[in-house]
Amino acid sequence: FDEQHCIEKTLTKIEDCLPFANASSVTWINVDSVQIPGVLEAFGKTLNLHPLVLEDILNTEQRPKYEDYDDYVYVVAKMLDVEGPHKQMTIEQLSLVIGATYVISFQERPGDVFNPLRERIRKGVGRVRKLRPDYTAYAILDAVVDRYFDVLDHMGEKIETLEIELIGYPKPDTLRKIHELRRELIFVRKSVWPLREVIASMQRT
Repeated sequence: FDEQHCIEKTLTKIEDCLPFANASSVTWINVDSVQIPGVLEAFGKTLNLHPLVLEDILNTEQRPKYEDYDDYVYVVAKMLDVEGPHKQMTIEQLSLVIGATYVISFQERPGDVFNPLRERIRKGVGRVRKLRPDYTAYAILDAVVDRYFDVLDHMGEKIETLEIELIGYPKPDTLRKIHELRRELIFVRKSVWPLREVIASMQRT
């Protein structure tokens, strides 16, 4: 996309999405799963990505981080969401490779928090189509952080429910719920807190 045009495609062949590397417009490629055979190797070969970057993308237990290479920037963040009938929190690694004309986002699995951003790009709303890939990456991270607030609101509701249960009618299952909530809070802190340093590093460089 650029300020005048926006083209959206769903591609299944890796080679069909590689010509973007030499385009003058901004290209955002979203890879639905890092486990698709051959995908990381193809991107790595075309963009000369460092082997450690490819390894980090595939290893989805990375903590949020920022690395500045000569031709691109690599960012890891954690996407949080609440899914299913029991409203369980999910954590997914998001890896971004940001180049001069492109952003590639690598997810663990299909489904994400980017639909509002996609709509803004399609309709030309806001600044994203007027600026370069660094702003697109910023908008992607902004969408991730926005969802953090939704997850925290949900966790606040769970805490209130547990407080009522503890005061009014505690059950043997209550202790399990407390431990589960504590574990979720630890996951949230590990996901959110390091992102502060990632953003600070991006601002400095």
